[in-house]
Amino acid sequence: MIKIIYTIIISYFILGGLGFYFINRHKDPDIARKSYVKFAAYLIIIHVLFFSIVINHTYFRLVSLLIIGVGFGEMLRLFIRSAFKHPIFYVGSFLLYAILSIGLYFYSGLSKEIILFSFLVLSIFDSFSQITGQLWGKTKLFPTISPNKTIGGLVGGGVIATASSLLLSGLYDAPIHQTVMLVLGIVFSALLGDLAASYFKRKYKVKDYSNLIPGHGGFLDRFDSLLAGGAWVALYFYVFNF
Repeated sequence: MIKIIYTIIISYFILGGLGFYFINRHKDPDIARKSYVKFAAYLIIIHVLFFSIVINHTYFRLVSLLIIGVGFGEMLRLFIRSAFKHPIFYVGSFLLYAILSIGLYFYSGLSKEIILFSFLVLSIFDSFSQITGQLWGKTKLFPTISPNKTIGGLVGGGVIATASSLLLSGLYDAPIHQTVMLVLGIVFSALLGDLAASYFKRKYKVKDYSNLIPGHGGFLDRFDSLLAGGAWVALYFYVFNF
């Protein structure tokens, strides 16, 4: 089963690579190069997370703690660099981040199959919402908060992620309505997590949280959707008891 899933992942990366080719073929070479660096970094990140789950998902818990710790450091760093502006907003943001972090921690304690299923759905949505958004997205969702988010990207990524969940049914064998509820929750929580992270950056007038990940920025630039999506999955299983 793991070999089949890995084959699916590689197939999606090939499709994604073709999508990036069509997106970048007429762009300035420097812009195209940055896009390919981002794609390569994402390929590495997905493999690190995938194998941390598959080999021993205790490793994934350690990775989750790393993400939580570095993310907190990035938020604190922006607050300090701003000379402690918007303290009430920062405290509210920190409390929200703490709640999502607790959710991610509990998410990392679920079964390997559930973690892998939801992580792959989240990654597929995250990737293909960007690709379909750049290829066909016209109408912006929240132009002042996250200018790159479009209705086309949300719909395209959501449809592909939902359809892909059927290919991954061997990991999460549940009635179709429960699968759809889980997947839609992942999609919308990932979107909201991304918007919340973007709003925080706009408030402190920065483009990225840091430059730790080539082409992506900081940990919160890359893992904001994982924090929110993981928290939703934890809520779904621990609280709703599905």
